[in-house]
Amino acid sequence: MQIKNRRLIRVGVVGGRRGSNFAGKAAKAAGFELVAICDTWKERLKNFAEEKQVATYTDFDKFLEHDMDAVVLANYFHQHAPFAIKALKAGKHVMSETAACHTLGEGVELIRTVEKTGKTYMFAENYPYMRHNQEMRRLFQTGEFGTFMYGECEYVHPMNADDMMSISPGMNHWRNWIPCTYYCTHAMAPIMYITDTWPVKVNGFAIRHAPDNPVAQRIARLSDAASMIAVRMDNQAVVKLLQVGLRGHNVCTRIHAAKGYMENDRDGQVSLLRQQWHEKRKYPERMTYTPDFPVVNELARKSGHGGGDFFMLYHFADAIRKKTQPYLDVYRGVAMSIVGIQAYRSALADGATVVVPDFRKESARKQFEKDDWSPDPARRKPGQPWPSIDGNKKPSAFALNYARKVWKKIGYTGKQA
Repeated sequence: MQIKNRRLIRVGVVGGRRGSNFAGKAAKAAGFELVAICDTWKERLKNFAEEKQVATYTDFDKFLEHDMDAVVLANYFHQHAPFAIKALKAGKHVMSETAACHTLGEGVELIRTVEKTGKTYMFAENYPYMRHNQEMRRLFQTGEFGTFMYGECEYVHPMNADDMMSISPGMNHWRNWIPCTYYCTHAMAPIMYITDTWPVKVNGFAIRHAPDNPVAQRIARLSDAASMIAVRMDNQAVVKLLQVGLRGHNVCTRIHAAKGYMENDRDGQVSLLRQQWHEKRKYPERMTYTPDFPVVNELARKSGHGGGDFFMLYHFADAIRKKTQPYLDVYRGVAMSIVGIQAYRSALADGATVVVPDFRKESARKQFEKDDWSPDPARRKPGQPWPSIDGNKKPSAFALNYARKVWKKIGYTGKQA
């Protein structure tokens, strides 16, 4: 990989908070020039315009009329697909934050739109591009570790109640109701990236909030605390995903293969075990080291999410220039996103096996093209699930009052609070 000096790709970002990442050295090194921001928070837009000297919009349709090549979607978790579809139809390349879609029907429509427009679509999953996961992919792809048999990946991200409520202002904010299986791509993506395998079926399990957890007592959330998802991959390997609100922050990835084992830790170290019991010894039995990034090591280290943000941008720009699709294309983005949806269906059935349809196949798309199953309170209709396996939960008066104090402190005054 080499970064060459070429014309910068003009990009607009939906979501001013995340948009600041596209105004720094890493974005320019990857090949982008930020030219426009779209957000509904007018004060944030005003500050951004003054500081970065870019065009600002509160109307998405007007934003799409701006002279730019690509759009990055950093809006709400459950709203990406409709925005992506509209941007693709407007002739823009799209990089979409997680999740790629909120329903299976949206996933089908998104894939068909990418195919019809021919525009580049990249799923903005940054965890595969952390240096330890890039190194594990490089090692696994040599073939020397043999067949992938079992894997584990974690996105365990505990927070105190004040921080949690400050990033989710208002009861209708998606973080306050999204089911605990849905935010699974930070765990699913590294496994798929390292091993080149695909999910085919899931068993999902929701973990309830503990009544003696002082954080749980203070958060106004309608969903469960965390989830464990068992995934069968297309080569018959089994994967365990663990995500969200448990104590003990962790983002580790573990790969058990026929001829060895590899894992990483949150500090970026990679550990290898190659016992070579019946093979000519070529390697030390055990090895632990901190790998570098494949290019621009110092710059990548300074970018967000352990360097993952830079390499997302790099591969998006590279795909646009080559007029192709990146590794994290629409098919992989939708596949890992619907793992969370299907796992919640499973969790509501006490862990029953649920198929993850392969939307690379039109026959599977036809089966699910009208599937609008969603726990979104704003879309609620008969037959739709509640955000918790316990049904229509309500926050306690204590939790709601605590949340309102936090929201007031950050300047949020929405009626839904």
